[in-house]
Amino acid sequence: MKNCVVRQAIKDLKDTVIGYELLIQEDESSLYNSSSDNVAANTMVAFLSENSERIFKDKKTFMTFTPTLLFRNTPKIFDKDKVVIQIEDNIVVHSLAAILISKYREDGYHFAINDFQFTPKYFSMLEYVDYIKMDISNKLEGTQRRSIANVIDMAHGFQKQFIATGVNSKEVYDCAVELGVDYVEGNYIAGVTTSKASKMDFMQGNLYQLIVEITKDEPDVEILEETIIRDASLTYALLKMANSAYFAVHHETTSVRQALVRVGISQLKQWVYLLSFEDKQNKSESEELLKASFMRANFTSALVKRLKNFPINSSDAYLLGMFSMLEYMIDAPIAEILYEIPILEEVKDALIRKEGKAGRLYELVLSYEKADWSVIKEISEELGLKTNEMAQIYMECVEEVNNIWDNVVGMNEEA
Repeated sequence: MKNCVVRQAIKDLKDTVIGYELLIQEDESSLYNSSSDNVAANTMVAFLSENSERIFKDKKTFMTFTPTLLFRNTPKIFDKDKVVIQIEDNIVVHSLAAILISKYREDGYHFAINDFQFTPKYFSMLEYVDYIKMDISNKLEGTQRRSIANVIDMAHGFQKQFIATGVNSKEVYDCAVELGVDYVEGNYIAGVTTSKASKMDFMQGNLYQLIVEITKDEPDVEILEETIIRDASLTYALLKMANSAYFAVHHETTSVRQALVRVGISQLKQWVYLLSFEDKQNKSESEELLKASFMRANFTSALVKRLKNFPINSSDAYLLGMFSMLEYMIDAPIAEILYEIPILEEVKDALIRKEGKAGRLYELVLSYEKADWSVIKEISEELGLKTNEMAQIYMECVEEVNNIWDNVVGMNEEA
């Protein structure tokens, strides 16, 4: 069965991720609109049974459960503090909805209601839900805007939190802020809503691991490489330094391993020492960007390994994903940033203009993050990727990134 799976970030207005909505799509139409609820439920159960450890790990996971899944008690196999059960019209209108949901509430589970409507059935659900979600993408003016404002006021009056969905542009995001929503979700949020930084920031946990390794009598180059390549800022800074005039470059250094050899342990120690004096405050937004770039790098690299006769290899694909967020970390256009470091022309063309096969791969990764099913289907078929394999690869990358990031954060706290 062909399906796609993606986690879409839900953020507060300070750009902090508070959870992810798990979106699952089957073939061309939404899984949740399937004509057969049993078919949809079976698909969900099969996927969840294989990936539950990967999905419900870091932040809260918002997921829409079909009536069949709720009656099967499927949510109860997950940690009640990690999952938010989303309900839609097919649950709200169900004759046993109140009884079913009240039992879950008694067990400590939390609920969100999708696409709230001004009808008695929806109002009857208010006592059970913690979040109200509404698509505001086409409700920016006139009576529709006032209607949304009324729902937000009503939600806050009942001590519910309002999540604005369909936030697919800056205009909609600004409207959400003006309306006083609690959280936002959509394509614009799935990209980046933070302002550009004035300088490069790095994860303190990564730096701490570098310091620990570089101060050993015999530093392990492989550990140094592994630490650096999971941090876009460190990777960029090292490549830029290794290709500077100081090192009398005759041949371009295009990988972290080459850069480590060229720079040498002595110079690397000085570099790390200088970085350790950087300001350690207010790093949360930068860390979120770094984690997102690390996820893109892993996902892009893993996809390339499934492609035949592709113009870039997995290492180049890793840099493609890793550097895709540099323009949000440095206050400069991506073309200007990439001019300073030697990376494959196919990677530059992909990042700057989305050209070539690498550009199509980059578009696929961006579309996957946004759950743009039609574009995912088009490009995956063009490149020869199976969507069900992509879903599994994606969740494996989520697990890997979370595991590594937990270790990095642990180092950060120790530092």
